[in-house]
Amino acid sequence: MTPKTLDVVGIGNAIVDVLVQADDRFLGDHGLTKGTMALVDEAQADRLYGSVGPGLETSGGSAANTLAGIAQLGGRAGFIGRVRDDQLGRIFSHDIRSVGARYETPAATSGPSTARCLILVTPDAQRTMCTYLGASVALDPADLDLAMVAQAKVLYLEGYLWDSEAAKRAFIAAAEVARSHGGQVALSLSDAFCVERHRDSFQELVDGHVDILFANEMEITALYRANSFEAAVEEVRGRCAVAALTRSEQGSLVLSGEHSHAIAPYRLGPLVDTTGAGDLYAAGFLHGFAQGWDPARCGRLGSLCAGQVVTQLGPRPQVDLGELVATHLPS
Repeated sequence: MTPKTLDVVGIGNAIVDVLVQADDRFLGDHGLTKGTMALVDEAQADRLYGSVGPGLETSGGSAANTLAGIAQLGGRAGFIGRVRDDQLGRIFSHDIRSVGARYETPAATSGPSTARCLILVTPDAQRTMCTYLGASVALDPADLDLAMVAQAKVLYLEGYLWDSEAAKRAFIAAAEVARSHGGQVALSLSDAFCVERHRDSFQELVDGHVDILFANEMEITALYRANSFEAAVEEVRGRCAVAALTRSEQGSLVLSGEHSHAIAPYRLGPLVDTTGAGDLYAAGFLHGFAQGWDPARCGRLGSLCAGQVVTQLGPRPQVDLGELVATHLPS
């Protein structure tokens, strides 16, 4: 078995986020559905960007946010994702390394530009995302650092990348390497519309390769075409070792074998922006899991990290997460 020098290695979209405050009228004028993620081409991305006011530019991407959170918690994190050798690519590479995550995927020298996501935050703190995936979806098995994957206790896969056939092959190849070297595989379903597009293959992935599943209420009910959250819980129970199911202000439910752990939300201040809440929940949960914590305590750490990030603008915590944990979740 390969020595585990990394806690978590993630594979996902390497994206630079542009966060902008907007109102419901702007969403309506541009045909956007509040709270969802829409894929746009480069021309649409440029047009929307030109229609909004000044924004906060920060490196993002769901799995990258999670890995950055793990690194900020003191975990040993690595990330695999493709950028182009352009300005946004350099921003992304700098930002994820600056928080302590290992990132060695070579930048592409040709093809689409680095991915970007326009995140429109409305006064009710809901975020509506318009994503140009650019270079990130060109990730293929050749981009994988399989030595890094083999060194990880947990391989974390971002469901958004399932739209790409090449990335699907990369996912399966990485999952097989992780398993063969004694690691475990975690998956985030990412988005209910993504689940709708790939329901059957997601179910096969969960049943055949996944040890730890992350999903929110909409995603898990979509995965099993369930009429209620409770029905979805019974469908997913036993299909993987652990399922962490988030429910916004209702907290989360962690399933582990026959056990169910209801996790209360942390309310650490006014709700500002829900961007990154699920990503940081996964960060806290996986950090605890890699340290050998029990599932309920992992869920509480996830809830704490999510509770912090929604009190600020942007998906990367702007406080010392170690101090946050020491204050609210002492050992």
